[in-house]
Amino acid sequence: MHQSTPRVGIVGAGITGLALTHYLAEAGIDSVALEATDEPGGVITSRVVDGHVLEVGPQRMRKTPGVTALAAAAGVEGDIVEAEDGDLYVYAGGTLGEGPLSLRGFLRTDLLSWRGKARLLAEPLTRPGHPAESVEEVFTRKFGREAYERFAGPLYGGIYGSDPAEMPAAFALEGLLEREQEEGSLLRAFQKRLAGGGTAPPISFERGNQQLPDALAATYSGRVELESPVTNIEPGDSVRGGEDGYRLETPGAGHEVDVAVVTTPASTTAELLGEVAPSTSGLADLRYNPLAMVFMESPYDGAGKGYQVGYGEDLHTLGVTFNHSLFGREGLYTAFLGGMHDPQLVEAGDERLASIATGEFERVTGAPASVVDVARLDPGFPAWDDSWWGLEDLSLPPDLFLATNYTERMGIPSRVREARQLAEQLADRFTDRTPDGAVTGTEQAAADD
Repeated sequence: MHQSTPRVGIVGAGITGLALTHYLAEAGIDSVALEATDEPGGVITSRVVDGHVLEVGPQRMRKTPGVTALAAAAGVEGDIVEAEDGDLYVYAGGTLGEGPLSLRGFLRTDLLSWRGKARLLAEPLTRPGHPAESVEEVFTRKFGREAYERFAGPLYGGIYGSDPAEMPAAFALEGLLEREQEEGSLLRAFQKRLAGGGTAPPISFERGNQQLPDALAATYSGRVELESPVTNIEPGDSVRGGEDGYRLETPGAGHEVDVAVVTTPASTTAELLGEVAPSTSGLADLRYNPLAMVFMESPYDGAGKGYQVGYGEDLHTLGVTFNHSLFGREGLYTAFLGGMHDPQLVEAGDERLASIATGEFERVTGAPASVVDVARLDPGFPAWDDSWWGLEDLSLPPDLFLATNYTERMGIPSRVREARQLAEQLADRFTDRTPDGAVTGTEQAAADD
């Protein structure tokens, strides 16, 4: 145990770094979060254009206990906007069909023929999914080809902008395969995952998702330094409590810490850790799926969360989020293009992307749309493809941690949960006990999932 006050250095002030900052503060552990840009939040970015709140990143998060507690700590719990209950659709065969995420949806959907429904119902009788399979192989074997192409593949692949045929189940389905064991059915686990777990509805905030990281950074302004890019991480020269720790170099300054936690994208992490953790060089090979987002205004008044596009349809659009019906954002719809299926499209000009998105939206919904704005996600979403096998050889020296959406699960609740578990681990190490009143990592994981 350290004899002097321990300090944790966090590289990046996205939601993971900010949540970790909060939990370390609760545990009485000193920390500093160093963010390269002039805004906190990382991939969570909101902006206002022509009166519309646009989400240039995740369109929503789930109202898990972890997210709710963070909002309360940052003073923005009262600004939570809870989504209206609604269905998720798939465009297949020239029509929008209801995703069978419930018994009602299963009975009503016209996405599947009766033969396809019967095959889907036989899923609990099939052999459990195996990590050596691809996501496509698991879903096709478990659900049948029709359900894969018209339901499971588009909905699950749409989360990542990926092609399930290129996604090893060992990485992309790790959590679902665990839940299959608990539920006795991959279908039930899959439905709960897409429906938000049943007890954790989708939410946003009055001023957009970025309101949460903005509020956290303001609450812990003494622990968060913006426009402070870390240019190098090296073993510390001074001795803090008898152990070396690390030195985080920033332009014109440096921070000596006992523990370093890196939350940055894979290529940045590989560059920063080249000297202290050579095995991280393989992180530079992890692929991300480039995505373009076209924000549209339309008189369309459809209900639900949005739609994904089924396989085999002659469309470029991957899917559309109904911000209008989800969070009452008047007339706003967000189309996603590119991804693993069509990565070059992201490089097209704004006018071409706008033309594709609005034209295909009208084809699907029958309603016209005009463009509010166009954005691109850089570096996009982790592909969870076979490049992830490069993580198998990853090893880190003592007191250096990665807390990222490519080494663990994606999603804001998962990022919050990992931050809490890491804070508890560090609190145990520095104090030899769990902080009074703290929820254990296992308890929080169960609640947040």
